[in-house]
Amino acid sequence: MKTKLFIFITLIGFLFSCAKNNYQKIAGETQGTTYHIIYNYDKNLKPQVDSILHVIDLTLSTFNPNSMISKVNRNEPVKLNKHFIAVFNKAMEISRATDGAFDITVGPLVEAYGFGAGKRLKKLTRKQIDSILQFVGYTKVKIENGLLIKQDPRIQLDMNALAQGYTDDVIADFFDSLGIRDYLIEVGGEVVAKGKNELGEAWRVGIDKPIENSTELNREVQLIIGLKGRKKAVATSGNYRRFYVENGVKFTHTINPHTGLTVSDSLLSVSILAPDGMTADGYATACMVIGLKKAIKLVEHNPKLEAFFIYSDKYGRYKTYMTKGFKRYVLEK
Repeated sequence: MKTKLFIFITLIGFLFSCAKNNYQKIAGETQGTTYHIIYNYDKNLKPQVDSILHVIDLTLSTFNPNSMISKVNRNEPVKLNKHFIAVFNKAMEISRATDGAFDITVGPLVEAYGFGAGKRLKKLTRKQIDSILQFVGYTKVKIENGLLIKQDPRIQLDMNALAQGYTDDVIADFFDSLGIRDYLIEVGGEVVAKGKNELGEAWRVGIDKPIENSTELNREVQLIIGLKGRKKAVATSGNYRRFYVENGVKFTHTINPHTGLTVSDSLLSVSILAPDGMTADGYATACMVIGLKKAIKLVEHNPKLEAFFIYSDKYGRYKTYMTKGFKRYVLEK
């Protein structure tokens, strides 16, 4: 499963000025990445947003040794808060729906491959992977009376595949509570949008081409979608930025919880549209794990999801596939 530290979605909406109406723009850093938010309101809400971000970081960040999840991974007795429980419950829901392709107990594998907070294991062998897989499995953990119960103390959680989508949702709920009708929230490339931009048009969100090792300077947009009206979320997952090559073998940050191996597939990028950020975030990761054919079947059998896939054919050429519902949101190709 991936640890998302890079922005996969370009926010075209940030290119215009926010001087008209009461639209305001705030930005900053969180969870090892950045956030950008535009909203239509007459007050600067950055202090409140930063407070929300701080609480979520103290709950879900495996890179923070003082966070709740870090304490859980060290088997310290911790009374879980509402944020931890909400993300855990969504993770279990997506795990069941994907037959375990999505699994937050993949934490030890994330660490072993070097995509976590610690040092990676050199020359990771099949025997070592099999040993780690003994304590990987979403059915081996549960919450009882506000505490996490593990079947094995070596089990470690990694919620990074849901954290940014969840953060979007919490900020969106906060804005909703203030009666804010128009906003776009982006944390780590995952987006939740509602209403319209300051021009009265749909929020424009660009989805990147999956170019390996691309940066802010050389990234290219594959297509632009428009989000307007009812709250919607879009999350994109891909293996084209966070990976390393060792002895000619490519290791990506997407890990198959069943095999313990990193995923290297013709599927290069998955963008999921869903009613909330956490759902979009989790299913984008799950689709990368199961591959193109199974991913198409998965989203087309879930009425809450729409998807856009970028993959390579046997000749290495980029190809795309999108669900019928996704096509309705496309503004430019």
